[in-house]
Amino acid sequence: MIDAATLPGSILFEGQRGIGKQRLALWLAQLLVCEHSDKPCGTCLACRSVLELRHPDVFWVYPRPRLSDSSATSDDVIEDLGESSSERIASHGLYPRPSGSEAIFLATTLTIVGKAAMSPSMGRRKVFIVGDAERMVAQEGSDQAANAFLKLLEEPPADTTILLTSSEPGALLPTVRSRVVSIRCAPLTDAEVLAFIREPNVKAMLDSLDLPRGDTERVALARGAPGDLLSAVALSSARAAALKLLQASSSRGAERYAAALAQGTAGARGAFSDMLAELNVLLRERAESSLSSGDTAGAYAAAKATIAVTEAQARADGNVSPQLTAAALLDALQEVPA
Repeated sequence: MIDAATLPGSILFEGQRGIGKQRLALWLAQLLVCEHSDKPCGTCLACRSVLELRHPDVFWVYPRPRLSDSSATSDDVIEDLGESSSERIASHGLYPRPSGSEAIFLATTLTIVGKAAMSPSMGRRKVFIVGDAERMVAQEGSDQAANAFLKLLEEPPADTTILLTSSEPGALLPTVRSRVVSIRCAPLTDAEVLAFIREPNVKAMLDSLDLPRGDTERVALARGAPGDLLSAVALSSARAAALKLLQASSSRGAERYAAALAQGTAGARGAFSDMLAELNVLLRERAESSLSSGDTAGAYAAAKATIAVTEAQARADGNVSPQLTAAALLDALQEVPA
């Protein structure tokens, strides 16, 4: 499309989490602002600036915790993203999936719309990369901001390219999906994953985590998505916490209270939400296991408990106390087969 000068103004890269969709978007941004016309050379000032995440015409946004100041400005958003992007550089492009409390909030959307109206600072084009675009929250009553972003997607300025990425494209608003051209990104081959995880800096980082030590095991764990290796660590932690809560449901008295109190008093949208998601997976496994052994009562109890977990997830989205939510949930889990 680039060779034929038919590259759309708004593109959605969709595919499995952790395969490098945002890195692909950054590469395309390099190509679009490179001082050479045929490919991103990697050596010109523009290419180096993109790789170092400091190009003034390339804006990379992605889910972040809500800024504490309700009147956050574009400068506040850019400063916050700059600090976070520095951490992503330091981790060699490996970073965990967004937590339940992170999203692309109104201040960030307004920043994109405002920056798009400006002329490029350094070259001929501006490029906006919106990672995990399904995390763009409803615009909190600001129809004007929502409509401005949709108009930007539908008719970007001639000097502007907008690149969205999503591993859950079905969660995008239909009004967003209808305004972008979708490009499916395939998982990496085992050979490509192996080459990446053997890079010295990446290998040193992975060695510091609670991951299998062998390359073969790490390639299998990545499943074509090396960027999701960090999430595999977080997922393992969430699953262990879910199993612990499920086991505590069959206990009495002090042990049950201790299990509820261990969930903490705040931060329901973070690790607690991840634990609830894994708890639902465990319950489905229990239901299937019970059915296969002829225990229909146990299967019913496990299936019924998933309703309680789903209700707990809704409360967690509202940031209700994890301790209170867990205490109520433990009662609902009592009948689940061991």
